[in-house]
Amino acid sequence: MSSYASLAISNLGWTLVHFLWQGLLLGCATAVLLTLMRNARPEHRYTVACTALFMCLAWPAAEFAVRMQDAAALMTIATPAGGWANAPGNRPESIMAYLQSNLSWVVALWAVCSSVLAARIALGLLWVKRAEQRYAGNVEWQAKLDRMSAQFGLTRKVRLRVVEHLASPITAGWLRPVVLIPASLITGMPAHLLEALLAHELAHVRRLDYLVNLGQNVVETLLFYHPAVWWISGRIRDEREQIADDIAATQLGEPRRLALALSELERFQFSSHHLAQAANGGDLMTRIKRLIRPDTQALNWKAAIPVLGLAAACLSVYANAAPDANKAAKTHAVVDFKSCVKPQYPAESLKAGNQGTVTLKFLVGVDGKAKDSAIVTSSGFAPMDEAARTAIAKCSFKPASVAGQPVEDWAMMKYVWTLK
Repeated sequence: MSSYASLAISNLGWTLVHFLWQGLLLGCATAVLLTLMRNARPEHRYTVACTALFMCLAWPAAEFAVRMQDAAALMTIATPAGGWANAPGNRPESIMAYLQSNLSWVVALWAVCSSVLAARIALGLLWVKRAEQRYAGNVEWQAKLDRMSAQFGLTRKVRLRVVEHLASPITAGWLRPVVLIPASLITGMPAHLLEALLAHELAHVRRLDYLVNLGQNVVETLLFYHPAVWWISGRIRDEREQIADDIAATQLGEPRRLALALSELERFQFSSHHLAQAANGGDLMTRIKRLIRPDTQALNWKAAIPVLGLAAACLSVYANAAPDANKAAKTHAVVDFKSCVKPQYPAESLKAGNQGTVTLKFLVGVDGKAKDSAIVTSSGFAPMDEAARTAIAKCSFKPASVAGQPVEDWAMMKYVWTLK
């Protein structure tokens, strides 16, 4: 593996690890805002939740980009015969050093789980596509859907398919939207109530909710390991259903009819389908009560417990991350580059054109001399690793200190072998 690929894996691993506390902060802030906005319009809460989910993706993406820029800068430090640099923040005695040595496994596990979730999404989209092609429509209900689409101001053709053994209505597609209707609803639900459900689905089509939902699936796939991501994404779906309910109720002019349709849908006891927007998204009973009696919501302290828990967790993370007085009084060992002699490029490696980056650790004594050394990450070529270790071990260091007294400490170093 090239040194750049190794750095990319390391930076990706640290990005994933750091998102644990970043996602916690974003989740806490979102929970507080949504609690304060409990009586605001669902569109406003929806905007806050979507922004929070976008930040869940943007923050680690920006951090990874910065880390890669720093890695590129580190690699350019090298002179034609190579160069060295401190390897910041990786102390063998700390948990961070343990994570550093296992980042490849962290990234590998993340990649496997993300791939499984991505395959699940792909299979879901494939199922919708095949259902669209396999099942026929209904002439009568297609005509009704066309009339309703015109009333919603939709210029795109919205197709209808009647699907057997389907849980509930599903809306899929963007340029060529399609509404999949369970056959049991066509035969078992009163026509005026089924029209109300179709109005709800057309509201999703008009708002392009299908695209937003796919974006949510991408974030959930990449950051699947963080509960805050799933909670924020769930809130987006809840608010989206309320917005679609409001649009459908306004278009119908009868909020109670949509409430009756949702109540009838609940009677059928259908399960949710998470790969597309369905009329049974969110809490049906909450939506029904809201349509019938949209009362002002009082602060529910039971609902606020998770918010308080997140806040406490954030404070705990901050407290543990902040160095205490003893740690603040400690300085780590630092190499004196002026005392170092540049390692000599091994002849066989120079002839073969070998290049790479080796990460080393040195146990620095109170006299500033290296007492022990080891290779943490190989450059891929043993002669180059050993040449760098032997040469840098002869450098002088400024020893670590605690409360002003010198102590033994480990120092991390990287040496970049390059012919450029």
